[in-house]
Amino acid sequence: MVKLSIWDDSRREIDCHKWIESQRVGYDMGETAIRGWIGQHWRDYLRAKWLEHLQGRAFWIELDRDDFGILQHKFQDQPLLLDRVVDRLKSGQENLQVILWAIDFHLPIEDVLAILLALDINSRRISYQFGE
Repeated sequence: MVKLSIWDDSRREIDCHKWIESQRVGYDMGETAIRGWIGQHWRDYLRAKWLEHLQGRAFWIELDRDDFGILQHKFQDQPLLLDRVVDRLKSGQENLQVILWAIDFHLPIEDVLAILLALDINSRRISYQFGE
């Protein structure tokens, strides 16, 4: 299994963003572009990597090793519900939004809550570390 680093990968993303923004304005945007990427993209970037980790598509060393591939064996008796919850999380929705969606569509709230509890997105947040 290939092990990847969120810090290394995000740095490549940031460098690309910095280059594009600097080309757009005609001078080196430096830390302004870096902070801009972090402010605009870090949360969604991290969530995407976390979901790849949970799905077993990529092993990110900064994330909990026990979570790797968890979605390949948990909730397999409810693949459609799991897929819909994960889709909502991928799009940036938070737990409350997913719960309200489930209520609106009369989905089994206990099952949705079990999935959200197992995924536990609120404990998986990582702040960007400058200087890493």
